[in-house]
Amino acid sequence: MTHEPLRLVQLTHPRHHRKVALVKEPLLVLLQDTSSVYHLALEAIRRGKKIQDLVNTLLTQEQLDYHAVYEGNSEWRLLPSFDHPQNPFACTVSGTGLTHKNSALHRQMMHQPAAPANPTNPANSAAPAPAPAGSAPPLTDSMQMYQWGVEGGSPAQGSIGAQPEWFYKGNGYLLKAHGDPLIIPPYGNDGGEEPEIAGVYLVDETGRPWRIGFTTANEFSDHVMEKKNYLYLAPSKLRPCSIGPELVIDGSFADLTGTVRIWRKDAILWSARIHTGESNMAHNLANLEYHHFKYDIHRIPFQAHVHFFGADAFSFGSQIRLEQDDVMEIDWLGMGRPLRNSLQTPAGKEEWIGVRPLQ
Repeated sequence: MTHEPLRLVQLTHPRHHRKVALVKEPLLVLLQDTSSVYHLALEAIRRGKKIQDLVNTLLTQEQLDYHAVYEGNSEWRLLPSFDHPQNPFACTVSGTGLTHKNSALHRQMMHQPAAPANPTNPANSAAPAPAPAGSAPPLTDSMQMYQWGVEGGSPAQGSIGAQPEWFYKGNGYLLKAHGDPLIIPPYGNDGGEEPEIAGVYLVDETGRPWRIGFTTANEFSDHVMEKKNYLYLAPSKLRPCSIGPELVIDGSFADLTGTVRIWRKDAILWSARIHTGESNMAHNLANLEYHHFKYDIHRIPFQAHVHFFGADAFSFGSQIRLEQDDVMEIDWLGMGRPLRNSLQTPAGKEEWIGVRPLQ
């Protein structure tokens, strides 16, 4: 018999406020007195129980039509699959890049040094001289970091492996739900999907991190800004992102496959197969988690974390530029219903924000 992982959603209602529900297709079963996955996990830690066992004690008879909620045809609305319900600042959103070979190759193509111009004879401008016969061309910084992962990113249990690339995405205010638009800010150059899996975590009162589960994720980024110069990677990541609709509590991260699609006017503009999980990555999960939680500031009691694990395909790598109202769809097998978000371009121009001296 195939194991069916536990899947949860977070919901809100104009009169009933927040709730958590168990997915039992085609229904959602509400949990008693449970307003967030964050508090559910905290209670499980305090009681020394598994979330699955705690959920079974909290199931009610109240059921919702999941399809109506998912399609936006209900007063109930999906929230991000995980958040810090009281304090978005206490939720750190981050990620590790260059974990998949295709990601490293895309980065290498984006940041390949341009051929130097020849002012005397522009027609004669050529690429740099080839490497001497018998020697391999030098690795770009991106490929070198990926190679470090291949060689040392999956150490034995309890050992410390190669450090991956790490980036700060923002705090919980960036998290959007299934069906929410992802908006390019006025200062942005572009916006594009990155189909990923994110891990969600909670730090207990003693400072120990706990993994709650995994969720489908769109690590929405500004690839045009990044392409200008790889040192713009950090600001290109400070964008909204989406997770959900479901949080998988006891799923495997060994090998996941899926499909990413871009819809334009009810037709598929572009699609690709996607792969993630430890068998498709240069690092194992334990190594990625160690290098995130080794920092003291990531182990503050009661802190929440959403951490992206990287992608191996995205439309920008196929020279696709998204337009207003295009829909990004990410569908991982075994992770519940697909995550869909529309793209919204800026409504206004970038405006100067001045800082006043306090004197």
